[in-house]
Parts: sequence; C-alpha cells; structure tokens
Amino acid sequence: MSSTTYLKHQFLLSMPQLESDYFSSSLIYLCEHNEEGAMGIVVNKPSETFMDEVFEQLDLPQRSHIRSEIIYQGGPVMEDRGFVLHPRSEQRWKSSLELPDDLSLSTSLDIVEAIAAGTGPQEFLFALGYAGWGPGQLEEELGNNVWLSSPANLDIIFRTEPEARLSAAAADLGIDFNLISAQAGHA
Repeated sequence: MSSTTYLKHQFLLSMPQLESDYFSSSLIYLCEHNEEGAMGIVVNKPSETFMDEVFEQLDLPQRSHIRSEIIYQGGPVMEDRGFVLHPRSEQRWKSSLELPDDLSLSTSLDIVEAIAAGTGPQEFLFALGYAGWGPGQLEEELGNNVWLSSPANLDIIFRTEPEARLSAAAADLGIDFNLISAQAGHA
C-alpha cells in the first residue's frame, strides 16, 4: 500500500456484518496508519465509568465540572491505559502525538491532572484502550468490506451524541446504514 492510501486521520465505520463482533456498530478515529499497522480510538462506545472515578483512583483533587464526563471504550488493546483525544492548544503534555486538523492524542498523567483541576482542554474524549492492527491487517479487512473509511469530522467526535456518531459519519458519505444488509452477496 502506498503512503498516499494510508488512512491516518480518517474514520473507520464498521459495516453491519460485524454485528456480533467487538467492533459492532463502531466508529473509530485512526490516529496512525502506515506500513507497520494502524492504531485508532473507538469514539462512539461510552463505558459505564465516569471521569470522577479516574480522578478518585489517581487521588486527584477534583475542582472541575468534568466529574460526570463519560469514559469511552477505546478498543480491546491496553484497556487499562487512558488515551485523551483533544484539540491541540498552547499547553504541551509530556506524551502527545500531534495529529492532523490541530488534534492531539495524549497519554501522560499531566493532562489528566489538568482536566481534574479544570485547566485542561475544554473539549476532549477520554478512552480506555485502543484498536490496533498489525502490518497489512487493516488493508485486508478493508478489502473484505468490514470497514468503510471517511474523512474524520471533529464535530462528530466532540459535538455529536455518542449514539449518533456512527450514523452521522455514514451520512457524511451519503449512506444510511439502516438500508444496508448485514448479509454479503456474491455475484
């Protein structure tokens, strides 16, 4: 696959045939995709855990209104590790990957401390775990029509309700998933 076809900063939309899979009805933001594989964050699967539980577990004082912010199930890899997807700002964090469209993915404790104190990013998505693919694995899945890809849309990530994100990303492509069968056909 040439570098011009890598899907970094794209959405992956799970196709209906993944209905009994971990990734069923998932919308994934791809943070990285290259010859070594791909890494992304599921952005539409809220967990039953909230930020105040993370603050408590890390013994962080909570001066922020963020206490009831939902934590997302970012993927099945490293589910005990936090990933913060947020717009880039003047603030710098100890461990951040700068992404296109002025977006960053941060994994260091200092951003969680800032969020707890109310001095972190105003918009963010906190996820536990990530989705990962080895070399060629995502390309094979795309070839098997497991995923659709589309340009990422920050409004969908940060300003759309979680349960509406997948259909909003599909609508950006002019697709209504309600009209697509989960059964594959053969000509």
